[in-house]
Amino acid sequence: MPGFLDSTYGVADARRERRRRRIILWSLTVLIVAGILFFSFHNWKQERVVKQFISLLKQQNYQDAYKLFGCTQETPCKYYPPEKFNEDWGPAGEYKDAGDAKIQNEDVCGSGVIFTVAIPKKAPLGLWVETATNVLGFAPNGWDRCPGKHWQIWEYLKSRFS
Repeated sequence: MPGFLDSTYGVADARRERRRRRIILWSLTVLIVAGILFFSFHNWKQERVVKQFISLLKQQNYQDAYKLFGCTQETPCKYYPPEKFNEDWGPAGEYKDAGDAKIQNEDVCGSGVIFTVAIPKKAPLGLWVETATNVLGFAPNGWDRCPGKHWQIWEYLKSRFS
């Protein structure tokens, strides 16, 4: 046992304290990085579907864009036939400028994600992507966001750093 006048007095306590500080610091760092990664990528697949849809509209590839709705020319959707799709998204359609659209918000609602899409010269539009199948559709009842209160932290951080 070291004495008071020995040169190693308190060295073990200092080492233990440094080790404890390092463990706490690294644990906090890992938690913060994991949280940032989770909130950045938890809707990544669904966001990719919406961006692909916008890209296909920009390229005027309406058949492939229609397929993202889970429909094809051979097996059209019962409630969204190709004629109605072209009426909405085609070159003379209501959302003909959708190729220049930008994603404003994304909200997780139950089994899907609602993306608020800003189309030039139009009111924001809500697009729904089903989480299990990644099939695109319109948001229910014309929602452009999920009903209820929304934390605006992520939007605030995006606006500050972009």
